Amino acid sequence: MSDLAFTCTGVRADPYAAGPTLVFRLRITASGPERVHALALRCQLRIEPARRRYTDAEAAHLGDLFGERERWGSTLHPLQFAQVSVVVNGFTGETEVDLPVPCTYDTDIASAKYFAALDTGEIPLLLLFSGTAFRGAGGFRVQPVPWDREAVCRMPVTVWREMIEQHFPGCGWLRLSRTAMDALGAYRSRRALPSWEETVLTLLSEAGQGAHPLPARPREALS
Repeated sequence: MSDLAFTCTGVRADPYAAGPTLVFRLRITASGPERVHALALRCQLRIEPARRRYTDAEAAHLGDLFGERERWGSTLHPLQFAQVSVVVNGFTGETEVDLPVPCTYDTDIASAKYFAALDTGEIPLLLLFSGTAFRGAGGFRVQPVPWDREAVCRMPVTVWREMIEQHFPGCGWLRLSRTAMDALGAYRSRRALPSWEETVLTLLSEAGQGAHPLPARPREALS
C-alpha cells in the first residue's frame, strides 16, 4: 500500500471562479525516499454536524434537516457535501496542492441549507481520500490510496459567506418547478411588474406578509 498521509492546512473562497468555489489546501506526505510520479486523487467531503455547538437561532433554522433539538441525539448524522478529483504532480517526500470544490447555493440541497443556517463559528468537515498512486525509482508501480486516509477541516463560516457574497451579493436563491415559474411569470406579466423580486413582494403583500412593494408601473413605462 502507498504510505501516504493527508492534512488540510486551510480553505479559502476562489474570487476568480465562474461559480461559487471553495479551495482546500492539502499537504500530502509520502514516507521514505521513493518518488511519487503522479497521484490521481479522489476526495469525498462530508459535514460532521455533531462536532459543533449551535445557537438557538441556528437550531431553529436547522429544524428542516434535523428536527427539534431534543431529537438531535438520533438525527444529527453526517451530510454529504461534495465529491471531487484532482491530479497531483510528481513529488518526493511532501507536496501541497489546491483542491477546488464547486458549491451550490440551492438551499433545497441539504449541505447548502446547513451552511446557510449558521451564523458564526466553524463548519466541521471530514475529507475522505481514495485514488491511485504511481510510484517507483526504476519504473512505475501502481498502488491504491488506502481507504482509511482522511483529514479534518474546520472551515470558518465566514469563508462560506464570503464565497456566496462574491457571486450573489445581498441575494438569496430560490428553485421553483417549471409549472410554478410559468404561473409566477404570468402573474408578473398581468401586473406589469418590473422584476421577480417585486413580483414576490407583491404576492407577500397581498397575503399580508413582508414589506410592501412599489406600485406597479404602467406597461408603456417598461418598454
